[in-house]
Amino acid sequence: MAQPQTITLAVPDVSCEHCVKTVSGALNEQPSVQDVNVDLDTKTVSFAYDPQQVSLDTLEAVLDEAGYTVAK
Repeated sequence: MAQPQTITLAVPDVSCEHCVKTVSGALNEQPSVQDVNVDLDTKTVSFAYDPQQVSLDTLEAVLDEAGYTVAK
């Protein structure tokens, strides 16, 4: 794995532990994603990933498919 990139995304629809499990599970299934942390207080998700293995657009689409749109 190349040098991982760490990012924090605003996901305003996360509001409970079920949301945390869904978001974490969806991201952890993707190649190279690691260290997923969903913060209910700030409604953000932080994680590290290798952009050579998976694009940020793909990861945002995965979250959208799981029901959690990333705020732009």
